[in-house]
Amino acid sequence: MHVTILSTSPRKDSNSLKAAKALAKLSEKAGHAVSLVSFENYDIPMVGQGSLHKDQLSDFQKILIEHWEKAQVVFMAIPEYNWITSGQLINAIHQLGSPNFGHLFDEKVFAMMGVSAGRGGRLPALELTTLLNKMISFLHKMSIVSPKLFESQETPHTVDPDGNLLQNPLYNQGIEDYVTYTFKIAERWLGK
Repeated sequence: MHVTILSTSPRKDSNSLKAAKALAKLSEKAGHAVSLVSFENYDIPMVGQGSLHKDQLSDFQKILIEHWEKAQVVFMAIPEYNWITSGQLINAIHQLGSPNFGHLFDEKVFAMMGVSAGRGGRLPALELTTLLNKMISFLHKMSIVSPKLFESQETPHTVDPDGNLLQNPLYNQGIEDYVTYTFKIAERWLGK
């Protein structure tokens, strides 16, 4: 399967990117082709201030769309800022939820990972689960959002900058179980 992992924090060298790199390593170890897209160069116009035009995409927009298109599984590493996520990710979902880009929400398995430097992460993952389910329904597409979430808590102490898991057995088992579960859901949903 082809896997795209979105590190959805616009911050350079973010905790979301560390956790996304860990997901990439675990997905590659499971034998999947992996692309990782970071939101560090995010430039999607805000809803109401501009739109995406498929023939006038920036480099970041092209990379995001190309990797998302070819993915069968899309992991989202979602930062938590004061109990919600970044506006960039919510805006990206809204801007891509149009007829020109609706195919991005078809025949995919989406999996949410909330990322926190502290003890959070659940709320952003839940928020995006709701938003993605609504977008899939609104666009009349056939995808599934995995019911299993992962909360990457204390991320600076559990994953190094290269995505290597540190010596935290509880965290390591949790993220490994999350990845395994996601691929089992994808095998059932996509028949692969």
